[in-house]
Amino acid sequence: MTLLLSINKLSLHFPPAGSGKPAREILRDISFSINKGETLAIVGESGSGKSLTALSCLGLQPASAQLQGSVHFDGQQLIGATDEQLQRIRGKRIGMVFQEPMTALNPLHTIGKQIEEAITIHQSLARKPLAERVQELLASVGLSHFKTRLDAYPHQLSGGERQRVMIAIAIANNPDLLIADEPTTAVDVTIQAKILKLLKEIQQRNNLAIMFITHDLTIVRRFAHRVAVMSQGQIVEQGRVEDVFAAPQHPYTQHLLASEPGGHPVPVPAKPVNVIACEHLKVHFPIVKGLFRRTSGYIKAVDYLSISVAKGSTLGVVGESGSGKSTLGYALLRLIKSEGRIVFLGNDIHNLKSEPLQHLRKKMQIVFQDPYSSLNPRMRVRDIIEEGLSVHFPHKSEAERIAEIDEILREVGLTPDMKERYPHEFSGGQRQRISIARAMVLKPEFVVLDEPTSALDLSVQAQIIDLLKELQLKHGLSMLFISHDLRVVRAIAHRIIVMNKGVVVEEGDNRQIFEAPQQAYTRNLIKAALIENL
Repeated sequence: MTLLLSINKLSLHFPPAGSGKPAREILRDISFSINKGETLAIVGESGSGKSLTALSCLGLQPASAQLQGSVHFDGQQLIGATDEQLQRIRGKRIGMVFQEPMTALNPLHTIGKQIEEAITIHQSLARKPLAERVQELLASVGLSHFKTRLDAYPHQLSGGERQRVMIAIAIANNPDLLIADEPTTAVDVTIQAKILKLLKEIQQRNNLAIMFITHDLTIVRRFAHRVAVMSQGQIVEQGRVEDVFAAPQHPYTQHLLASEPGGHPVPVPAKPVNVIACEHLKVHFPIVKGLFRRTSGYIKAVDYLSISVAKGSTLGVVGESGSGKSTLGYALLRLIKSEGRIVFLGNDIHNLKSEPLQHLRKKMQIVFQDPYSSLNPRMRVRDIIEEGLSVHFPHKSEAERIAEIDEILREVGLTPDMKERYPHEFSGGQRQRISIARAMVLKPEFVVLDEPTSALDLSVQAQIIDLLKELQLKHGLSMLFISHDLRVVRAIAHRIIVMNKGVVVEEGDNRQIFEAPQQAYTRNLIKAALIENL
């Protein structure tokens, strides 16, 4: 095989923050190689240095960071390369799929324009071939229906759709190496299988090398040739996937392979009452076209849906990206306009005015799918979590609020000293834990969790699921749990609804859905999620 990327003793540290303080070493003696046509998976827990290793290969590490060692791509040294040299490689010979598509995509430009830009920076194409290439890329990532929505903006897409647009941009110029940083994190299981199959096809056709960063060990087993396991900025073990999975040598690798969300949902009260319910809930988004922006139709995100969530129980919501899962959660919390009836704690809140609704807000909370865009980058973690306490519990002293902040940080697996940092100083998984802490600190009765574990590695997923179960058992917490990860849903949800194109195609208890699904759509979801072969 032909060597393409070679990294030797790569180290990264930040200079001392002040006099007398030591330098912070983040990466230490990272060494690995990738051959043409090969997939190397880099796995490890959040904060282990996986993403920073990838960014350092392209010269995208923080400006204050200092690098040592070497990164050779096709014989060219990238550490110390000029911006002009790197520009010729980035996007052309090395494509990158970033972890959080909402922050990687430009919110001011349409999807069509951003895909075109990725092509025209490196290629000169006439208008018609350019349009054909855009359509080809969209079709290749499962977005062929977007030919009429090229004027859509990132915020108008679901999380999975945004991630697929990112993948289309990354492969637009047929690169030699694709760095994929959690490329299937926000994608549902059926699209995940399609994307992995697509990447394999591109790999075989173009002899593409892939650096695949992920916390999903199931994907590694199915997709990668070799695996490198990272912990605290070091590679602790690497080798062929079959060898490492069959006989892991390092205790940390053994710990990762043994970690997976499991168990059963917590017991529910014998005669539970509904905490929240909706009847004939409807959310239709208008499609506007032309110079005068006339409505030509509607996107039926939620179409006359009726559900209920009992006290102390979890309703799991599964379905492909764009099926209306997140829209349902937002509508129940009155975060978007809807039609129908919504009853929360015995109150009809659908037409409730802002002031009386405000009193109920502390009892209903949400954890958003994209933690980076939902956390204010100018606020410390302390201020982010304390904000809700200050609004809803103004009588509490500062000392009481700080004590509660410290307690909830410990519960979600962080340390109290982290409250003085800013969101950009954390990994993706750590930011999601901060989002969960912000919601849970108010001790709500109902929580919508929109893909709360999608950015977390397996061991932390299990910790968060266990935490949510503990809170549910202790406080009788009711949850609407939205996820594309059916393994997580199976571990926590009492009842499950399966959504497709805004409607519920199947509903039942946990055991019924997983052991005896009635609809072909449900069976395909379960097959894609729980069977390990592509």
